[in-house]
Amino acid sequence: MPKYENFSKEELLRIIEKQEQELAQKKYGLVWDAEREPEQVVLDCENNLPVLKRVKGKEIRTCDEQDNILIEGDNYHALTVLNYTHKEKIDVIYIDPPYNTGNKDFIYNDRYVEKEDGYRHSKWLNFMEKRLNLAQALLKETGVIFISIDDNEVAQLKLLCDKVFGENNFVANIIIQSNPRGKQQMNIATTHEYLLIYSKNIQKLNFNEEDLSDDRVKEYSKVDKNGLNYREMGLRKRGAASLRVDVPNLYYPIYVNPKNRNVSLKKDNVFTEEALPILGSGEDGRWRWGKKKFEEDKDKLYGRLVNKNRWDIFEKDYLIRDDKQKGIKAKSVWDEKEINYENAKKELREIFNGEALFEYPKTLYLIKKIIKISSDNNSVALDFMAGSGTTGHAVLELNKEDGGNRKFILCTNNELNGLEKELKEKKMDENEILEHGICRHVTYPRLKKVIKGYKKNGNGEKVEGLGGNLQYFRTDLVKKTTTVQTKLDITSRCTEMLCIKENIFNLKKEANDYKIFFSNKNDKFLCIYYNFIEKSFDDFLSEIKNIEEEKAVYVFSLKDEIDGKIFSTVKNARFEAIPQKILKVYEEWVRKNIPMRSDLILLEFERAKDKIFEQNDKNESARLLRIVLEKIIIKISQNNGIEFLRGNAKGEKISVLNDKLKSKNIFSKIEWEENKTYLAIGNHAAHGEYNEYEIEHVKNFYKHVKLLLNKFNIK
Repeated sequence: MPKYENFSKEELLRIIEKQEQELAQKKYGLVWDAEREPEQVVLDCENNLPVLKRVKGKEIRTCDEQDNILIEGDNYHALTVLNYTHKEKIDVIYIDPPYNTGNKDFIYNDRYVEKEDGYRHSKWLNFMEKRLNLAQALLKETGVIFISIDDNEVAQLKLLCDKVFGENNFVANIIIQSNPRGKQQMNIATTHEYLLIYSKNIQKLNFNEEDLSDDRVKEYSKVDKNGLNYREMGLRKRGAASLRVDVPNLYYPIYVNPKNRNVSLKKDNVFTEEALPILGSGEDGRWRWGKKKFEEDKDKLYGRLVNKNRWDIFEKDYLIRDDKQKGIKAKSVWDEKEINYENAKKELREIFNGEALFEYPKTLYLIKKIIKISSDNNSVALDFMAGSGTTGHAVLELNKEDGGNRKFILCTNNELNGLEKELKEKKMDENEILEHGICRHVTYPRLKKVIKGYKKNGNGEKVEGLGGNLQYFRTDLVKKTTTVQTKLDITSRCTEMLCIKENIFNLKKEANDYKIFFSNKNDKFLCIYYNFIEKSFDDFLSEIKNIEEEKAVYVFSLKDEIDGKIFSTVKNARFEAIPQKILKVYEEWVRKNIPMRSDLILLEFERAKDKIFEQNDKNESARLLRIVLEKIIIKISQNNGIEFLRGNAKGEKISVLNDKLKSKNIFSKIEWEENKTYLAIGNHAAHGEYNEYEIEHVKNFYKHVKLLLNKFNIK
């Protein structure tokens, strides 16, 4: 390397360090300004705990099956609660997030994000990342998420999902032809959107095949000379229905042996004494084989009985192999006419007497297709951007069609979609105005109508209800105070989330210190004791001892433990101390989703500076600098998507984070080594080992921290 042969060791080290810094800045992936304007609903969780309030009088009950859930409020708060009640319990998630077009479709911190906003994409990514992180934790190992999106954010969303779910868990990016006419305001009329699909674990993903539809299969019926029916079936471009012979306009019918389902040109004791050619135009688009081709490849054909005189003919490797399979794999382009968004508007207008209450709903056909290919008929579906409630409607309709027992959880806000001014001009009070929000005016009424039945378009045509049960909740916050008081407060407000966790909502008995609920089938019970062990506990214990059915028992405990001896006489029960597990979930998501605040880091840094240069206090300044350096390393980890929490929600060791940042070339080798040195000095100060370092070491420590603050733009 002649270019560097005359350089000193120090010069070479500086060149290497500079190159490492440049490499660290040239990352492949998605980088955005995540802290320019933090989201307020996320920051709310730093000093508050999200809970749910049951909306009385909104319950719907038509059967003894388990209840579906509707949550009104910000989905960040709702998803945080669900991470306690439904962690790794969701089979399929569908969301239709704001597309961030800049045309008043995306609200961030109570303001519409305009197209000219320089941080438009950063705000959207900030919004989406936190919710997708929460959603990923809710999916089962076999679970899958579907996300509708268009060209405005599809590229950014793909990279974000690679980060959240893992690039290896990418399933497909489906093209949805939702608008055959196309958006005419574009230079090219855009006819499609996208459906991005990711699995929780691609190794455990198992999609179902699609049912055959009339759009894919044409059926042809003929009558032979004896008047008996046989069935001809043609497929677009492929299939087997008739055979061409040398005589013009003559086609041989194909016959099926009912015993072995083999096909033949001969009688095989199927319908007739002999097979005769049938006249045909040859213009029906079917694929025809010559007799020689048939004799060579007839083993590829397969017959399936439709009724006693009618058969389907398939080519085995194209369609199905036995009666248990009913279709083919979903394709990467979905262009069925039923997906057209005009159909979705029509579906909604029919429910709401012709009113267009929601601008861009999704069709039932689309959501039903998603659920059918991705889950079984006992699955739990989540839509945390539920809008008009199509996902809930689709689940109920599928259950009606196949007798399934699927359940849904829907979360949506109660935004007014720009109606605030108009409603205020009508002199409505605040409560009246809120009744015109999305959840109260569209989502809930739609679910109520389709469950109980309604009159279509108001013309008197009765549409039968689909049946099902629904519980309605709203999000709320409990303020954090002292440790003990916070535990008492969250315990007093956790009833609804425990009901959701167990899917048990019917109150059997309520006392000052306890509540007992029973399931719709009266076969399971939820028992909650809210207080310290007092006189009322004997009554509680007596009540649950007399319940023979399965019981979930939750008991308040400051120490997160239950004395098993107290409940030794209670049978068929499962116990859990509250509220520590709830608080642990909340703590984990606060640490993951709320960025380490730069102002707090800089405040500690200024205090350390004063201790060093004004008070000449090497010990306290070293202790403060250690705190600053740890926070800097955590913040850099957050900004670079490096996991800084362990599985138990405790923080990862700073030394481990330092190693991770070095392995990803975010820290140079020199920075990594100096971090280790100065962390050791800080540890000595924290443990009173003041003779292990001098004031000059601490001043160098200060210079090192200042360099990190500048390099990583922590201001």
